[in-house]
Amino acid sequence: MSSGPSLDAIRPCLEGAVPAAIATCDAAGTPNVTLVSQVHYVDPRHVALSFQFFNKTRENILSNPQATVFLLHPQTSARYRLALLYRRTETEGPLFESMKAKLAGIASDSGMSGVFRLLGADVYQVLDVEYVPGEEVPPPQDAPCHIARLRQLNQRLAACTDLAGLLEQCLDGLAGILEMPQAMILLLDPQGQKLYTVASHGYDQSGVGSEFPVGRGIIGVAAQFRTPIRIAHLASEYAYGRAIREHLAEAAPLDRLETEIAFPGLAEPHSQLSVPILAAGRLLGVLHVESAEPHRFGYDEEDCLLSLAGLLGASILALQQTPEVSPEDAGAPLAPTPPSGAPLAVRYYPANSSLFLGDDYLIKGVAGAIFWRLLNLHLGEGRSEFSNRELRVDPALKLPELDDNLEARLILLQRRLAERSRDIVLEKCGRGRLRLLLRRPVLLQEIAAG
Repeated sequence: MSSGPSLDAIRPCLEGAVPAAIATCDAAGTPNVTLVSQVHYVDPRHVALSFQFFNKTRENILSNPQATVFLLHPQTSARYRLALLYRRTETEGPLFESMKAKLAGIASDSGMSGVFRLLGADVYQVLDVEYVPGEEVPPPQDAPCHIARLRQLNQRLAACTDLAGLLEQCLDGLAGILEMPQAMILLLDPQGQKLYTVASHGYDQSGVGSEFPVGRGIIGVAAQFRTPIRIAHLASEYAYGRAIREHLAEAAPLDRLETEIAFPGLAEPHSQLSVPILAAGRLLGVLHVESAEPHRFGYDEEDCLLSLAGLLGASILALQQTPEVSPEDAGAPLAPTPPSGAPLAVRYYPANSSLFLGDDYLIKGVAGAIFWRLLNLHLGEGRSEFSNRELRVDPALKLPELDDNLEARLILLQRRLAERSRDIVLEKCGRGRLRLLLRRPVLLQEIAAG
C-alpha cells in the first residue's frame, strides 16, 4: 500500500450511499467503466465488490485482474481512487451473506429488488489508496466517540452480579449511552435451531419468549454465519415477520404455538444491525438494534456493537460459572398469603412442554417444563422456595449437563408471568433462589398427545 490514506480512514465511502465507479480493461487493453452497487470493507488490505451480472466488467476481471475504483465520501464529497487486484470470488459464507443482505436493502430502496441479486463476492487486494483533490465540504463535528461511550457501558456491565441485571444494563446502556433505543437480546436454544427473545427495549410489546429461526432473516443469518449483518434500508426478504412465517409454515403443529408471542420490532425498520454474541468459541445468541432512520448504523456502530457483544458474551459465561449460594445462605421465607377465588386451570402439553393459564398461552420448551415442575412441587409438597441448583439436577427436568442456560430460562419465565398473570408470581429471593406465590388456587391438567 502507498503512503496515502488508509482504507480504514475512508470506510464511510464504502457504505454504498453514493455508487462507486469501476474501471477495467480486457486482455487487449480496451477500457470499460461502469457503476458497482457495493464496495464492501473486508479488512485493512481488502475490499469486496458485488458480482451480480456476467457483464463486461466480469469478463475483463477474469482475463485481466487489475481494476480501479473511484469513491466519493458521502459527507464531505472527498474523492479517492483504489488500485485493486482481483483475488477470488466467494459464493457462500459470512462475507457473501453480509453483502447479500446489504444489497437487498440497496435494491429495495432503489426499486430494483427483482433485478439485483448477488451471485458472488469478488475479493480484491487494495494495492493503493489515492486521494483525488477536488471541492469538498467540512466533515461533521458531532460524530460520537464510540470507544468512550463503550467504556462507560463496560463499567456498568462489569458491576452486574446476575444475568437479569446484565441484560437490563446492556439494553439501558444501548438506549442511554449509545443512543440506540430499539434493541433486543436473543439467546440460542440448546438444540441450536432457534433463538429466543430474553430481553428487549424500546417496543410497545417486549416479545419476551418469542422465537426466531436460525438461518432466516437478518437475525437468523447473523447467528448462522456468526458474522455481523447490517442493512441500511428496508429489505422485505430480511424482515423478521417474513422469516417467522416461512419457518412456521414448515413447522409441526405443536411448534406453531410460538405465534402466541408476538416478536418485538418496528413496523418498518429502515436500518438494522445484528451481531453474534460469541464467547469461548461458542455462539450464545444475537444482539440486534434497529431504527426507522435509513443509514443509522455504519462501520463504526458495527465495530462498537461487536465489541459490546463480546463483553456481553464473556459476562454471561462468567455469571454461569459463578457458584450459586447454598440453601442455608438464603433469607428467612415469608409467610405466603393463602390463595383465594375460583381455581385457575393450568394446562400442560408434555409433547413440547407448552403451558396455558386458562386459555392464555404462557410459554413452552424448557421454561414451560420448569414452571410445570415448580407448580407440582408446590402443590404436592407445599414448597414455595426453590434453588437453581436443585432445578439443574432435578431428574424430572432432564436438563443437559452442559449449557443448560437455566438462569436465562428462569428470567424468561418470570417476565412472561409478570406480563400475562396477576394470579401467579415468580420472584427472586436471593442469589440462585426463587419464590413461587399463588394468589389464586390452580388446577393442574396434563394433556397427553392425541
